Amino acid sequence: MLRGAGLTPGQRVLDVACGTGAVTLAASRSVGPRGSVVGADLSASMVDAARRAAAGAGIADISWTRMGGEALALPDAGFDAALRAFGLMYMPDPEAAQREMRRVLRPGGRLALAVWGERARCGWAALFGIVDQEVASEVCPLFFRLGQGDQLARACAAAGFEGIAQHRIVSTLKHVDADQACEAALVGGPVALAWSRLDTTARARVRRRYLEALSPWQAGGAGGAGGGYRVPAEFLVLSATAGQPCPVQAPAGACAPRSVGDRRRRPRWACQRAGARRAAQPGLARPGKRRNAAGAPWQAQPEGPGRFAPPSRVAGSLWGPPHA
Repeated sequence: MLRGAGLTPGQRVLDVACGTGAVTLAASRSVGPRGSVVGADLSASMVDAARRAAAGAGIADISWTRMGGEALALPDAGFDAALRAFGLMYMPDPEAAQREMRRVLRPGGRLALAVWGERARCGWAALFGIVDQEVASEVCPLFFRLGQGDQLARACAAAGFEGIAQHRIVSTLKHVDADQACEAALVGGPVALAWSRLDTTARARVRRRYLEALSPWQAGGAGGAGGGYRVPAEFLVLSATAGQPCPVQAPAGACAPRSVGDRRRRPRWACQRAGARRAAQPGLARPGKRRNAAGAPWQAQPEGPGRFAPPSRVAGSLWGPPHA
């Protein structure tokens, strides 16, 4: 993920959902003493743990702050790179979180993300259903959504990122015994909050069911005597570049970036594609250009978010009903 960010000495870096600071510390080493790094997390205990980890590593030039990822209290275009490792899945509105990342990046700044991949390729995913039988867990239904297909890439494109590249990493989670397997998933994993609400009896049930779900990956197979576990997992890593901001103040819904799958040679923004002046002031016609069947000048009309079409294709337009 850090390779995708392309960090260089002297850069300003933001790590959102920094957790205990593993990625933040690595970023600080990459940018060196001439650079600056901000580590942000919504959890006060995570921020405290990250601060202790930095002190233990002898790194004192990181700014730590408690902050949610969907509303960053940071200035526009203030960073050269933004990182988020395994944090986007927890946010109720990941699209808003990505727009915030774009806002705080300068044009041309780098974004690097990591999320869990396809649910079917993560052997530990049974955990969600097991915990959900005991207590409602808000992250369960959507935790793997951004790891499906190109969902993450599309969310980044919609937020204004360009040059998007993603790749999947197939890995194996290794646990020496049942205690380590359960602690990694239940105490420090995505259902940690739900786990903290369970009583002793419920925890024993969850632990037993989870170990049963992991039995195919126990050393020696189900019921193996080795005790260790090798659980399959998949990660999705994405990198991108912050695109230029919209060149005009177009009306809401009239300006949107090109979709991630659109490879046609045309300007990126809808307002450029339709003409900046017409997007900013839809009432203006474009003289001397195409004319409709009535002989009137062609005029852009919205046809869905970020799309434009000749008025002749828009029912109820100024030029009458649609025609071929």
